[in-house]
Amino acid sequence: MELHLDLVGGLAGDMFVAAMLDLFPDLEAAVQRDIGRSGLPPNVTCRLVRHDDGILVGRRFVVEKDGEPDAGVAAGHHHGHDHAGHGHHDHDHDHHDHDHHDHHHHDDEPAVAHRHEHAHDHVAWRAIRDMLNAAPLAAPVRETAIGIFSLLAEAEGAVHGIEPDRVTFHEVGAWDSIADIVGAATIIAAVGARRWTVGAVPLGSGRVRTAHGPLPVPAPATARLLEGFAVIDDGVAGERVTPTGAAILRYLCREAPAAAGPRILGRSGIGFGTRRLPGLSNCVRVLAFEEADTPAAGDRVAVIEFEIDDASGEDIARGLEIIRAHAAVHDAIQAPVFGKKGRMMTHLRILADPACLDEVVALCFRETPTIGLRHGVVQRAVLPRRPVRVTVDGREVGVKLVERGDMRTAKAEADDVASASGHAGRTALRRAAERAAHESTPLERDA
Repeated sequence: MELHLDLVGGLAGDMFVAAMLDLFPDLEAAVQRDIGRSGLPPNVTCRLVRHDDGILVGRRFVVEKDGEPDAGVAAGHHHGHDHAGHGHHDHDHDHHDHDHHDHHHHDDEPAVAHRHEHAHDHVAWRAIRDMLNAAPLAAPVRETAIGIFSLLAEAEGAVHGIEPDRVTFHEVGAWDSIADIVGAATIIAAVGARRWTVGAVPLGSGRVRTAHGPLPVPAPATARLLEGFAVIDDGVAGERVTPTGAAILRYLCREAPAAAGPRILGRSGIGFGTRRLPGLSNCVRVLAFEEADTPAAGDRVAVIEFEIDDASGEDIARGLEIIRAHAAVHDAIQAPVFGKKGRMMTHLRILADPACLDEVVALCFRETPTIGLRHGVVQRAVLPRRPVRVTVDGREVGVKLVERGDMRTAKAEADDVASASGHAGRTALRRAAERAAHESTPLERDA
């Protein structure tokens, strides 16, 4: 399964959780369970609510403390994308580990800025990490949550010129944001998507105020996390992606996606933030895709090539045997070639599953003496084929039937006919097996 994030209004932690739970509602209980186990105070609770903004219908993910949302939302302010008034996740960091102080944070929007003042928790990154390590969470959930937080700490440390372990989160370390990240980690681990992709990221504009003073949108840490992503200015101002949302994107979409083949669009989910955007739904949409079954269509294969001039035939044969045995390797061949200065070399070519390219490259370096290789992913045309087994004179023989338009060819497996006596015996067994396979299996168009 492949999941695609469509950032209609932007992205924050609560929006991601809401959209994913709209798509996978059966995971709501697991999210509530893991947030309850995460080490947060027992008076922190979460719930999923239906939301209709007059354009689209979806879900909102609400995290509350003592049954109450954040003071800003309770006062009627609509902030960015996160629940409970932390839409902007306005954030700053103490550069000194013990200099914890309360600060004001504000939500700047075009023309009007709603101001509210209230104290927030200041939590060191290493304290959050220790809390998650001590929590009775499943290993994949813990690793994912820590992975997302680590990206945040690295980005914040980089923009403020300190080591990640010295970072102290303010808004991002507050109870609601920890709940968002733990909830996101639970869903990511449970879904196990093969690939995540994202469309263009809305850039936003304006200023966000922090204890460091006014900072441009996107906030410095957010901008660092979004490096390499395609962005778009859709003319809607304000902070569109929060640091938490950017960290989730960086965690899930760190590699450029491979070119998509035929896919089947399954379900979709929509998650809303609290802020209202002019003429635009403040939501993120998740699309779930499954690969289409196209047995006769072209597909893609990774090709790895290199030459060796400093290994014996025995060493090369053993290395190729190990490489060929890898589950992602389709084939491996060798051929003699002439290299520089007229020296004889061995050329090796390996065909492998593109999804495992890095793994097979590492295997080639480990099992051969080469110090460099070439690789790429290419299209290949594949004819429909069908393996069948037939019995001839008491011997079971595997035969590969290949459809070639209006005709079909058959080829017996060499290993299965090897036990016949002499060349004439092997030839007779092979032909009898191929004839039996043709007779016992109708052509695709007749099936």
